Amino acid sequence: MFGWWGLFTWLPPYLSLPVEQGGRGFGVMGTTTLLVVLNLCGMFPGYASFGWVADHLGRRRSFMLYTFMAALLVPLYAMARSPGTLLVLGTIVAFFGTGMFSGSGIIASEIFPTRLRARALGFTYNGARTLSSVAPYVIGRVGQARGLSWAFYLCGAGFFLACLMATQLPETKGRSLE
Repeated sequence: MFGWWGLFTWLPPYLSLPVEQGGRGFGVMGTTTLLVVLNLCGMFPGYASFGWVADHLGRRRSFMLYTFMAALLVPLYAMARSPGTLLVLGTIVAFFGTGMFSGSGIIASEIFPTRLRARALGFTYNGARTLSSVAPYVIGRVGQARGLSWAFYLCGAGFFLACLMATQLPETKGRSLE
């Protein structure tokens, strides 16, 4: 969640800040257009596709694929300069970076027994949200000191850490729920 909250909280200013200040220099319409495209063509399909991918590859492998791809693509996105590259790469980053959220619900629902499931999901999801609540502040401070492109590398590292942590999850595909 650190990677997602850090990246997508600071994406609008990143796109609209002047190039001299580390942004990409888009106006209001350009920034809005990019964000709408990222939402409709990247985030929504990412959410919607995770279940299908998880049914074919398995839950853990799918979560690792989505977080690894986000970790790989976020630094490339941070280096991108042209509007076309920002549009295409941003859509793919949004697909994988947001799609992994669908996985957290699926995996957590299948790991915990029925009698604990609601409490465990609430605790793990909101615990992760609480821990990642520092992401906008950290990315903002690093962005202020070094530029948002550099700060977005931390978001990529957050996605990579999530991928590494996912290696420790049990595979739940085909397992009956307790």
